[in-house]
Amino acid sequence: MSERLGEMLIREGILEEEQLQKALDYQAKNPGRLGSILVKLKMVSEEDITELLSNQFGVPSINLSNFEIEEVVLKLIPAEVARKYHLLPISRTGASLTIAMADPSNVFAQDDIKFMTGYHVEPVVASEIAIEEAIDRYYGSGKGLTVASLDIDTRSDVGVEEIAEFEDGLSPTDEELDSEFINVEDFDELVSGAVDELEVVDEDDDEAIVTVEDLEAPIVKLVNGVLIKAINQGVSDIHFEPYERVYRVRYRLDGVLRKELGLPLKIRNAVTSRLKIMANLDISERRLPQDGRIKMRLGPKREMDFRVSSIPTLFGEKVVLRLLDKSNLELDMTKLGFEERQLAEFQEAIHKPYGMVLVTGPTGSGKTTTLYSALSQLNSISDNIMTAEDPVEYNLMGINQVQMKDSIGLNFASALRSFLRQDPDIIMVGEIRDFETAEIGIKAALTGHLVLSTIHTNDAPTTINRLLNMGIEPFLVASSLIMVVAQRLSRTVCPKCAEPVKVPPEALMEVGFSESELPSIQIMKGRGCPNCLNTGYRGRVALFEVLPITDEIRELILRGASAMEIRETAIALGMKTLRDAGLQKIREGRTSLEEIVRVTFGN
Repeated sequence: MSERLGEMLIREGILEEEQLQKALDYQAKNPGRLGSILVKLKMVSEEDITELLSNQFGVPSINLSNFEIEEVVLKLIPAEVARKYHLLPISRTGASLTIAMADPSNVFAQDDIKFMTGYHVEPVVASEIAIEEAIDRYYGSGKGLTVASLDIDTRSDVGVEEIAEFEDGLSPTDEELDSEFINVEDFDELVSGAVDELEVVDEDDDEAIVTVEDLEAPIVKLVNGVLIKAINQGVSDIHFEPYERVYRVRYRLDGVLRKELGLPLKIRNAVTSRLKIMANLDISERRLPQDGRIKMRLGPKREMDFRVSSIPTLFGEKVVLRLLDKSNLELDMTKLGFEERQLAEFQEAIHKPYGMVLVTGPTGSGKTTTLYSALSQLNSISDNIMTAEDPVEYNLMGINQVQMKDSIGLNFASALRSFLRQDPDIIMVGEIRDFETAEIGIKAALTGHLVLSTIHTNDAPTTINRLLNMGIEPFLVASSLIMVVAQRLSRTVCPKCAEPVKVPPEALMEVGFSESELPSIQIMKGRGCPNCLNTGYRGRVALFEVLPITDEIRELILRGASAMEIRETAIALGMKTLRDAGLQKIREGRTSLEEIVRVTFGN
């Protein structure tokens, strides 16, 4: 701010140019802040500088000698931060924190304080000498009241009454609020060792690395502790959720959300800001949804990507992180869960020179992994493979992947249209959402290209009706479509605590087992152990419903048959339904009866 301050003083007629030059020459030999040097050389007074800055930036000026600052306010900002930025916390009102600054134009300092405390910052101007004297008086000449430690509950305004365990979305009672909270020991255990060999990598510049160990803020260590714990447990998603009286963190493990911990409500903005900084998002924008990405390096060989999404809710911003671990990406098609006949049919379909293969299922059912495994098998030097994805989840060597950007008009339809001018052999479209994308994809399949894509339907037969309902002509569907694969993900029974359980014969017959096989069936269920975090399940396996488009199915499509007719014909031709695939996994002892009922809905 040195030159700006000098220019402002000259413009206001308080300082002469010769005096400024003399002060700058003195500063070159005796490093220090220009304001202090001008006062020391008796060229201006402290009051002159304070009044000028107050008028220039439109903030009040104060005399620190008239204030008695409470200890609870001082604890909000560590001594080293106060000395670094030449500022001092003055008072706290509601969600606002008033700080005295020698340089109110320093927005970086204000952003750091906002991130560190979670409060909205309101600056006032005080003289630099007065601030330094006040820092020495309140914090001491040494470290004083430094609170930049892991003790997240040292702030008296963050009490245990705001940290809660609650289930099923119900508001907690006062007794529940008092009954469970995170103490210092629990927190230390959570983040212990979390930052070892951990780096946050700027995705635009792999050489620009910020080592997390260099950062001391407790919020930074808390966030990294939560992320590392999720990575170690194999979590797929992390939810940071603010509610009226609690701030909840949930993990999605093996497709099921569970409560991980409760945090002080007052730190929600600080946690959100930290996540946004890591994802290169705008921390000042809290009214609109934002999307970003975090790239982390764990040790020399392992990298982890987090897809970050924030959205404003009633009590603050909710942030969801999707974990993308390339080291856990299963591209071996034989290990996905296909049965022998299904695998042979699927491989035959994807090796055809042209046509369309669709994979269907709800969000999080493993469709992308199935398509990636197909592309991995098809990937060769002789084929030009292009994909349009939203987002690109994993980078695959040898495959040309395009990230969709709706904001500039780059959507699936426009990308697919451009692909056809790129001499492709195989095209993968992330999702068929509308008539335009479906039409271009089908025409591409009819003109000598293999097209792979996903679509949202409940099972394989209804996918055909979905295309027809989009407006695609039946003869185009019948001519281009070569296979539809429906899939679900079922949790597998933990091998460490699996044990046989007795199930009434009526229940077994109700889910689809025949009466003749009841005596030979052994139903397995996990008892719960540390290996599976007491859930009884560890890992997941895919259930597949593979529908090849045979001549009989094409005939049904051309005459506009219903999904039920197509389904009955496909079963007669040997198609196994999702429920059949689930029952087979039960026979093999890989999953439980409850899990199959949960994921297949009688299909």
